[in-house]
Amino acid sequence: MILNVLIACEESQTECAAFRALGHNAFSCDVQPCSGGHPEWHVQGDALEIIDGDAQFFTSDSRYHTIVGGWDLIIAHPPCTYLCKASATLLFDEPNVVNPERWKKAMQAKEFFMSMLTAKCNHIAVENPTPIKRIGLPPYTCVVNPYEFGHPWSKRTCLWLKNLPPLIPTLWCCEYRSFVHTRRGGKRRSKSFAGIAEAMAVQWSAFVMEEKQRKSTIDATWKQ
Repeated sequence: MILNVLIACEESQTECAAFRALGHNAFSCDVQPCSGGHPEWHVQGDALEIIDGDAQFFTSDSRYHTIVGGWDLIIAHPPCTYLCKASATLLFDEPNVVNPERWKKAMQAKEFFMSMLTAKCNHIAVENPTPIKRIGLPPYTCVVNPYEFGHPWSKRTCLWLKNLPPLIPTLWCCEYRSFVHTRRGGKRRSKSFAGIAEAMAVQWSAFVMEEKQRKSTIDATWKQ
C-alpha cells in the first residue's frame, strides 16, 4: 500500500525522504526552496493551498501532480517564532503588559498552527517546541527528544497528534547535550533529526496502513 503523505513547512526534506525510502508518495511543502536535494518531491508555496487534499500542484522540477481525495497522513511544522515558550519574554513590553504587535503576530501564528491541526485528514501530527500558555494552543499529546532516537542531543519537541500513536523511542543515548545551546537560531536548529524522521515514517506509515486496511475490510463486510 502506497500512502500520500504531506510534510508541511519542511524545506530540509528529511522526513519526506524517510517516507520516500519506504516507497510512499511523500511531498515536502514550504515557501522556501528545498535544501534536501530533491526538487521532484518539493512543492514551493503555501501549504494551506494543498493541505485539505483534492489538490493539483507543481513540484520544483516543474512536474504536475494530482492528489485525489485527502492526504493519508500530514506532518506539519508551523513556524514557532511567536508561539514558543523560549520567546515568551519578547511578548511583553514590561511585566503583564503585552506588546500589541507581537501579540497580533502570535495570534496569526496560532491561526496558521490550528489550520494545520484541523485540516481535512484523518491522521495528522503537528510539531512545535513547548508553547507559551497564554497563546492558548490545545494541549500537546506527547514530547520527544533526539536522544531517544539515536542522537546525542536534547531538544524538547511537542507533538499534537490526531489519530496517531505517540512515537516509540528507537535508540536511547545515555549521554547528550542541549541542542539549543549548540545550534542557536537559523535553519540548522529547525531541521528535523534523521532518527526521529525515520521513526515517524516507519511507525506512523505502518499504523495508517493498518487503519486503512481495517476500514477497507469493514466496508467490504458491510457490502456483502
